[in-house]
Amino acid sequence: MNIPSEQRMFDGKSILITGGTGSFGRQFVKTLLQRCRPKRLVIYSRDELKQFEMAGEFNQDCMRYFIGDVRDLSRTTMAMRKVDYVVHAAALKQVPAAEYNPMECIKTNIYGGENVIHAALANDVEKVIALSTDKAANPINLYGATKLVSDKLFVAANNFVGDHRTRFAVVRYGNVVGSRGSVVPLFNKLVAQGSDHLPITDVRMTRFWITLQQGVDFVLKNFARMYGGEVFVPKIPSVNVVDVAHAMAPGLAHKVVGIRPGEKLHEVMCPADDSHLTLEFADHYLIRPTIQFVQEVDFTTNRLGERGQAVAPGFEYHSGRNPQFLSVEEIRSFNHASGIA
Repeated sequence: MNIPSEQRMFDGKSILITGGTGSFGRQFVKTLLQRCRPKRLVIYSRDELKQFEMAGEFNQDCMRYFIGDVRDLSRTTMAMRKVDYVVHAAALKQVPAAEYNPMECIKTNIYGGENVIHAALANDVEKVIALSTDKAANPINLYGATKLVSDKLFVAANNFVGDHRTRFAVVRYGNVVGSRGSVVPLFNKLVAQGSDHLPITDVRMTRFWITLQQGVDFVLKNFARMYGGEVFVPKIPSVNVVDVAHAMAPGLAHKVVGIRPGEKLHEVMCPADDSHLTLEFADHYLIRPTIQFVQEVDFTTNRLGERGQAVAPGFEYHSGRNPQFLSVEEIRSFNHASGIA
């Protein structure tokens, strides 16, 4: 296996993943165990059954499983003792559920994010990356709005670290192929059950598309790239939801069921209003902080020596106007790469 040299930074280190039993957390752990030799890998989440099941698969000596909730500051602070790197993946993510349960979404995604920041500072954690979503850009639903607030919290946290070594960054990407709650498992389930049609929200709907492994690799690389305060956005393709249905069930009828509460037709990852802050690199975009930090940073060259340049005024990274769209056959290849038939 060709292991990127920058990932040696995880050897001998302690890494904590909030929401670590989720799709991302499991793939992140699998990848780190294959490529690196961490001192400790701490799974921090609130579901004891998922932790029990995950411990059956990942039971190496470096693994630790902590029951806890990011809503609980004292427990979160305790879990981060002697931790070097944190990936904050815990969130309430289902758009309709957030619309119907707004306070619960706010408690986890906003107050929970604030607790992760305070716990990281209290333990002098070296680096924290918070996972975001395309829905945080120009949000129209509560989930996206709470993740935008979370993004702002993690970016601004770099301005009050004081003499701590801790630095915070954000990774924002689109729909993860095959993740729990996404359309691919739903379509798979319906096909397996012998359904005579697949539900389509809107034939015009587009989404950014990324495999779980690509998301994990992007996060790992950004630990090496980051100064603190960046929002990292990968360059990834788009799909049309109708093409996804054709790729998974050729010939099966479609039924338009309408957009769910809080859904968009298209997603944006770099808003036009942030174009003056956006830099383009070879394989990603970087949105610089809107605020001036105490210590000025030149984000045009990252810690790996990669150089970026300013995008054109008004530039918007939009799923419906993405220059790269996957064909039906390419979607099948993405599904196969994600372990989906």
